Amino acid sequence: MDGAGRRGRARGRARGQPPQQEGGVGRMHQARGPGEGPPHPAHPQPGIGRAARAAATMHARRPGEGPVQPPETFTTHETGGRALLRGATSRPGGAAGGDSERALLEKKMEELAIGGDGNGAQLSVGRGVMRGRKVVSTEALKLRPEHLPTKKGTSGVRATVLTNYFRLETHTDWRLFQYRVDFAPEEDNTFVRKALLRVHKKRLGGFIFDGTVMFTSSRLSPDPNEVLELTSERNSDGAKIQILIKFVGDLALGDYHYLQFFNILMRKCLGSLKLQLVGRNYFDAAARISVKEYKLELWPGYITSIRQHENAILMNSEINFKVMRQDTVLHIYTEICDKERDYQAAFKKVIVGVIVMTPYNNRTYRIDDVDFTKTPSSKFPKKTGEEISYKDYFKQKYDLNIRGERQPLLVSRSKPRERRAGQAELVYLVPELCKMTGISDDMRANFHLMRALAEHTRVAPEARIHKLLQFNERLYREPEVVSSLTEWNMKLGRNLVDVEGRILPQEKIVQSANIKYDAGHDADWTRQLRSNPMFVCCSLKNWAVISPTRCMRDAGSFVQTLQRAAGGMRINVPEPYYHEIPDDRQGTYVEALEYVINSKNPQLIMCVVTNNRSDRYGAIKKKCCIDRAVPTQVMLAKNLASKGVMSIATKVAIQINCKLGGIPWTVEIPLSGMMTIGFDVCHDTTNKSRSYGALVASLDKQMSRYFSAVAPHASGEELSNEMTANIIKALRKYQQVNQGALPQRIFLYRDGVGEGQLHYVFEHEVALLKQRLQEVYGSATFKLSVIIVTKRINTRLFLKQGNPPPGTVVDDVITNPSWYDFFIVSQSVRQGTVSPTAYNVISDNSGLDADKMQRLTYKLTHLYYNWSGTVRVPAPCQYAHKLAYLVGQALHRPPQPALEDLLYFL
Repeated sequence: MDGAGRRGRARGRARGQPPQQEGGVGRMHQARGPGEGPPHPAHPQPGIGRAARAAATMHARRPGEGPVQPPETFTTHETGGRALLRGATSRPGGAAGGDSERALLEKKMEELAIGGDGNGAQLSVGRGVMRGRKVVSTEALKLRPEHLPTKKGTSGVRATVLTNYFRLETHTDWRLFQYRVDFAPEEDNTFVRKALLRVHKKRLGGFIFDGTVMFTSSRLSPDPNEVLELTSERNSDGAKIQILIKFVGDLALGDYHYLQFFNILMRKCLGSLKLQLVGRNYFDAAARISVKEYKLELWPGYITSIRQHENAILMNSEINFKVMRQDTVLHIYTEICDKERDYQAAFKKVIVGVIVMTPYNNRTYRIDDVDFTKTPSSKFPKKTGEEISYKDYFKQKYDLNIRGERQPLLVSRSKPRERRAGQAELVYLVPELCKMTGISDDMRANFHLMRALAEHTRVAPEARIHKLLQFNERLYREPEVVSSLTEWNMKLGRNLVDVEGRILPQEKIVQSANIKYDAGHDADWTRQLRSNPMFVCCSLKNWAVISPTRCMRDAGSFVQTLQRAAGGMRINVPEPYYHEIPDDRQGTYVEALEYVINSKNPQLIMCVVTNNRSDRYGAIKKKCCIDRAVPTQVMLAKNLASKGVMSIATKVAIQINCKLGGIPWTVEIPLSGMMTIGFDVCHDTTNKSRSYGALVASLDKQMSRYFSAVAPHASGEELSNEMTANIIKALRKYQQVNQGALPQRIFLYRDGVGEGQLHYVFEHEVALLKQRLQEVYGSATFKLSVIIVTKRINTRLFLKQGNPPPGTVVDDVITNPSWYDFFIVSQSVRQGTVSPTAYNVISDNSGLDADKMQRLTYKLTHLYYNWSGTVRVPAPCQYAHKLAYLVGQALHRPPQPALEDLLYFL
């Protein structure tokens, strides 16, 4: 929100992390909590709408049958750990090791998931198959330009930096062998197939088996063409099952599938630590932290990821937390029933899409629908054919007493792998037995609650290092883990990997030709800013304040404070036109805005609101960004007379100046003829199939003028087309500002790219952009650099004492040998451990060496005007994020083109 000072939606407000709202009081974004991604299924559910209900009828209620039975929960801790391919059953013929067989197995292997990504965002693939689409190995994607002599920079002071990586050590001649396993007669159940093979563990030695593919660290026979034949007895009927094991091939060191094996083995080791699997990550329920005043628990856990880095295979290890709520879904249902007339629609709106946990089996489920025709007294057929009610089932199975007789049942759709294993498609859950997970929007908006959580989740560097070493020690103390690693001739390093980093020089902040100063050790220049003139001051001559009657006095007082704060920065803020409204309904604001715009034609309108209701905020922004084109400043009434009102007024004055076309400061950038572009994506909250891509581009050397554009898209191809079209618009605008000249260099900082999308962006998006640019430039040459920006990463950097300072760069050891990548710590934090940002240059003909690319990137983190300090990403990226977020959350339509050359979205 604007100066309203909406708090919440935050991972915690670190100093240097930009406030995500007007007024600079920090609206922060809560990243999805660990395990809040696609859930680890275990119960059935109907879908939404007619088609889903039809499916529910087909699968759940065949003629003469009752509701779907709650499926049993299977958890395997066999040699192979969790299934690799989750029940794949196709068994092609052909000679062992043949091309068609290898191709099929490699295709299956491409469906494997790695889990968290130690060098970038957590992969969305999770622990299971990436259903419905092929996973392209990013390990094999060569993005490092051949002409680049080195990707290591030289500027700055060298410093030894600790990382949250451990070295994975194997014997020099260590190899991994791949086999295919067939059963005769055929056995379709993956769990049975694993059990049949597990009988021969002594004969096979250490192995990991997914139901079709088996890995070993030693050959089962010196003859690669020999087929090993074994026999097992099936417990269910005593049938003799023949097992045929055929050699496929060996995997090379650093191969994508080779690394997947390491990750699977490590997940097996985590399972041996008596941790609980919640969603796709492991958590330590025994070490839970109770936050009693808010009825919450924090479960500490671990994320691990093993990858090939510059010179070695390293395991990234990170500490994370899962928020477990003590309230059940029944509590929420009861509250809604008491408050809402249409309680069914209201309950579905709240609960569909939420992840819940069932404590009786420690599984998580995504709720896809609610069946109000079923209750705990409804019956379903057991495997024996006998009918039993859900109430009696849970009593018999788990000794749980269900008290709420009239509660509806929740529905969760099981995953394909579970259906292949014999589970019903729809899983029914009893609200009383389901606990909520994660944090609701209301909870995020509760500043005191978020602060209470942050006391535990913001782990200082020294404490984080200690916890990581404890985790390593815990692995070594567990005999099963030691046995597993020894069995595979592997060893985990005992110490955190260190790397030689560099601390870049402090940047000069330029507020005028005569006023320049260092950004400071902690990259915060708030004090200097308050008493110096802005770099470009815009003249505010005609503006208005709309306020409810009860807030009018505070509004007038705040305007006076704003005038004093602005005066110190040489910004002229005259007396506004005040428009008093009788209430705070959104319709009243819309009517007042229409009247003020028509009668006063103001340059800017400040709206005072009594609370942070999103519908009212959205109505104000729609009126002034879509219906009309007038910059607005939304202020929360409680901030008008708060203790820090002078600080708030200073930030509001800066924002008003920016929204009118001014800028408060810049930095020295020696390159001329340059355009920097930021691009980010945000989903539409009212239409899940639609997203908005926002682009913000600089138009001059001083980075004092910007162009912005937003476009909706529903697919990757649409996004690429729209992004490219908007870049062409930005170039035309650049020509208007620069006497017809086009930029000589274009730097595109592309945010919003998951690692699974990297191949598409490289192969299609960049190629399309180059093609369109060639059409614009004709015979003239242009230089284009495309840099992928990734904030949500698990890599952490530490000094021996404390956090590394802003400007710390790491471009070796933990980077990817196939990429032109680097990490930069650009911001300073007062609490917790600072998070670096990962940069991956996927296309570059700029002629700049790695050092200049890093320096330019760091300079751009100083230019986000909602914060008088550095931010985590280059400013154009942060502006693009702000714009995409505004459109996706509030506007739901692209704004007026008349606003495209103003930073109206700050």
